[in-house]
Amino acid sequence: MPSLKRYTQTKVLRDVSAMMKWFNTAGPCQADIHHMLSPTERLPGVKTLIDQRSYFVIHAPRQIGKSTAMIALGQELTASGKYTAIMVSAEVGTAFPRDMGKAERAILSSWQLACQAWLPADLQPPAWPTADEGRQISAALSLWAQTSPRPLVVFIDEIDALQDEVLIGVLRQLRDGYPKRPHDFPHSLALIGLRDVRDYKVASRDSNRLGTASPFNIKVESLTLRNFTAEEVAQLYQQHTDITGQIFATEVLDQAYELTQGQPWLVNALAREMTEKLVKDITQPITLEHLKQAKENLIQRNDTHLDSLTERLREPRIRAIIEPMLAGQPLGDIPRDDREFAIDLGLLRRHPAGGLVIANPIYREVLPRMLASGSQDSLPLIAPTWLDETGALIPETLLDAFLKFWWQHGQPLLGSAPYHEIAPHLVMMAFLHRVVNGSGTLNREYAIGSDRMDLCLEYGAVIIAIELKVWRDGRPDPLKAGLEQLDSYLARLKLDWGWLVIFDRRSGLPDLAERTTTEPAVTENGRKITVIRG
Repeated sequence: MPSLKRYTQTKVLRDVSAMMKWFNTAGPCQADIHHMLSPTERLPGVKTLIDQRSYFVIHAPRQIGKSTAMIALGQELTASGKYTAIMVSAEVGTAFPRDMGKAERAILSSWQLACQAWLPADLQPPAWPTADEGRQISAALSLWAQTSPRPLVVFIDEIDALQDEVLIGVLRQLRDGYPKRPHDFPHSLALIGLRDVRDYKVASRDSNRLGTASPFNIKVESLTLRNFTAEEVAQLYQQHTDITGQIFATEVLDQAYELTQGQPWLVNALAREMTEKLVKDITQPITLEHLKQAKENLIQRNDTHLDSLTERLREPRIRAIIEPMLAGQPLGDIPRDDREFAIDLGLLRRHPAGGLVIANPIYREVLPRMLASGSQDSLPLIAPTWLDETGALIPETLLDAFLKFWWQHGQPLLGSAPYHEIAPHLVMMAFLHRVVNGSGTLNREYAIGSDRMDLCLEYGAVIIAIELKVWRDGRPDPLKAGLEQLDSYLARLKLDWGWLVIFDRRSGLPDLAERTTTEPAVTENGRKITVIRG
């Protein structure tokens, strides 16, 4: 016979299970099963645009909540009794990039199913009319607007998945119908996608983008869906606490925002990892150590969102920005459209103090780690000679192991690294990742114009601060600047020694094995430095 206490605990757990909601990391949120905030609060002014019969654009990076917000807004507007409002998608049209007729029929079939799922029977459109290719979308919207008992509001998601003739054809149909609103065409309409209209893909133009001469020049405004604020991250996590009683330490809430800068997928993914994987027992609090482990797990798994993000690094437009940023070099003459494109993708953000930075600390960690993964997979087997019999790291032995590795394998690995300007950085990071191997951490810092990358290797009680500099043709020896910068970095970490690695990339030099050396140095503040040249 179970005790009363045990019975009570079991009953409480069952009651919690019945009320349970989850942190969502896949597709639009559903309010009955997911923790979520009011999605429309992150789009101030959108209802005013709709009341003004405006056609507009909403663009934001993937996994930020666009679909969730627009589904919710459509339901809210419809429930108000004022509008017939719905979000539909153009994505199925991507299977027919140059066949307008097939793309239109696929899109309209998808819209019919969406209407059956989201709208009451009396607000659903009639059967789509027969129309010529290139006129089917506008004919359907026209008939729907005419027969709807309320003003029609349509949000078209994934519009920028369309390309070439199909994209231009759809946009022209929307522009052609625009003057006939609200009785013979939708009262208000929004295009929803990853990018603003100017960056929609059009192969027929030299730039591969619509630019400013868009067939959708009827838009009143381009809006973007902002990230969560620190207060909203705390509110979202509090929903889990309210149901389960499981507490997030205050520093977890603060650090979760700091790591993600409020990026919704990351906020939810960290919470899901902590609550469903790391601390399943809801009687146990969630600590900062759990958050750190959750972050590391996400990065190591390279979940879909992070994987799609790193795929962007292959694009020439993105490489031209990210490569100098990782090297700490000025961006130079990067076209404004390309910089805005990287911001639209969610890779970069404008810092309040000015300048471009990587969007958040997790992305800042992911980008160089993913770039170094090829070099890491190419490394030979390396015995961990840098560990003593207790498993503690020996810095001097680690340095010897790196030098031997660099002499033997550095040259071919440099040639295979994906970003030439930071090839030495990537190879060294690949080696150090093999060192930490899940038992330590490797953190990075880099900033535009600093001409350096700082690494901090933590393994047990050992912390090694490493500064990477590159000596290029026509530039002075970076030793002096490197010592000053490393001295400042060590002061912030409260360390009194570190490594300064100077990669000599000048032309006409002997092989790595011949030019790789080490020498001691001391900073102006008396910190002891090992200078490694290679």
